[in-house]
Amino acid sequence: MTSMFVNLPVTDLDRSKAFYEALGFRINPAFTDHNAACVVVEEDHNFFMLLLRDFFQTFTDRPIGDPSKDVLTTIGLFLDSREAVDATVAAGLGLGGREDRPASDYGFMYQRQLTDPDGNVLEFGWMDPKAAEQGPPAVADQQG
Repeated sequence: MTSMFVNLPVTDLDRSKAFYEALGFRINPAFTDHNAACVVVEEDHNFFMLLLRDFFQTFTDRPIGDPSKDVLTTIGLFLDSREAVDATVAAGLGLGGREDRPASDYGFMYQRQLTDPDGNVLEFGWMDPKAAEQGPPAVADQQG
């Protein structure tokens, strides 16, 4: 099975670990040390690696962008319900995250952006299962 690791530069590893744990993820201690922490997004498949900026720099010869100044990427994570999206974003806001944009509600899809304390942008969403399977036109008759 394919696995995906998304490396995120951070300035305070302990703060970042607490933030991502508050979102409902767990830290894998086997791949965590004083320079990095492995955040399990989806067991055995998807992970964030929180890397202190100096350590992150050892992986590339190019300069590392500063996510607190410029958006480098957005990471979309879809959850099982709108309520789960709201609860996850609320937990992140409680630990120093920011919501720079209002929620987007398309009827069949609901999204909220959450910026972590270092400026990395996460977008939590929910999509109607019928729309996810058949495409948005499949739920058009349900919308006003």
